[in-house]
Amino acid sequence: MESVILGSKGLSVGYGKKVIVSGLDIEVSAGEVLTLIGPNGAGKSTVLRSISAQLPPLAGAVFINGSDIAAMSLHDIARTLSVCFTDRIAAEKMTCEDVVSTGRYPYTGRLGLLSPDDRKIVREAMELTGIAHLCDTDIRFISDGQRQTVMLARAIAQQPQVLILDEPTSFLDINNKLRLLTTLRELARSRNIAVVQTLHELDLAQRFSDKILCIKDGRADRLGTPEEVFSGSYISELYGITSGTFEPMFGTAEALRPQGEPQVFVIGGGGSGIDTYRRLQRQGIAFAAGVIHENDIEYPVAESLATALITEKAFEPISDESVQRALAIMERCAEVICCRESFGTMNAGNKRLFEAYKSHMKSG
Repeated sequence: MESVILGSKGLSVGYGKKVIVSGLDIEVSAGEVLTLIGPNGAGKSTVLRSISAQLPPLAGAVFINGSDIAAMSLHDIARTLSVCFTDRIAAEKMTCEDVVSTGRYPYTGRLGLLSPDDRKIVREAMELTGIAHLCDTDIRFISDGQRQTVMLARAIAQQPQVLILDEPTSFLDINNKLRLLTTLRELARSRNIAVVQTLHELDLAQRFSDKILCIKDGRADRLGTPEEVFSGSYISELYGITSGTFEPMFGTAEALRPQGEPQVFVIGGGGSGIDTYRRLQRQGIAFAAGVIHENDIEYPVAESLATALITEKAFEPISDESVQRALAIMERCAEVICCRESFGTMNAGNKRLFEAYKSHMKSG
């Protein structure tokens, strides 16, 4: 059974006497990644600052390995828990390696002198995060994304049992986002570290988390696996999405569908129509799509963006009834776009649609 490293009971957090989030019961085990998501201003960062002893709790308690963090010395906390926040650090004439080296201070004694083993750990952290080439570079003269990675390396060099990160992917390009989250995932597993983070990128939260804690309206709204959280309309409700739609299966968002009667009929399927759907949406052109099987990879996009959608049951050949419904709509459209290059047995009905369109064009 996995051991719980970080936990809280009845935790309420905030500033002064103002409670921002209350009633938090959290358990994070060794090797586990917990991600906090929720609307802006929900209090996710405040929760992180409280469980990392940077803010005193307004009620309840935080525990590390069963010990109340309020009773632990700062030195003991620093040997157990490290944090990586997006705050800009003030460092004068410090190299990136100097900054990462500060992660070893809980182990160096009052003089802060690094041993050969300490320096080895610092270098390993920089290599692990892909910034070894910046070791002699002044921290003031690197990009925000590089600075964020330096702070992650510093936190890793601290060799914590608990690693807490607030929006660690901020300022990073997509390659470095994936690299960072992969590194965190591997660290959690290989070193039995409990990782707690906040993310705004829902698709990445869905793919790189073991558990997800949703914060909304001053409380923990839902806690579960990605499969449990990213289901049905929950994410849309959590964020109050009104300016588009959210597809929980892929963790992606779509813009609002164009309004009005469809002007274009799109024959797609198998993912072939997705680019066309999005292009028409960007142009503000209302369109119809069909016939799309309900288990087709492009079904969620078509359902979100098409003004009219003709569907067929999963694993069933396209029926005559579906073809006739599609023809009735297609005849009212000014243009037909066929995205398919070939047709098989299951979507032979779409071939009939395309042939009916070509026949109409010839007779016209």
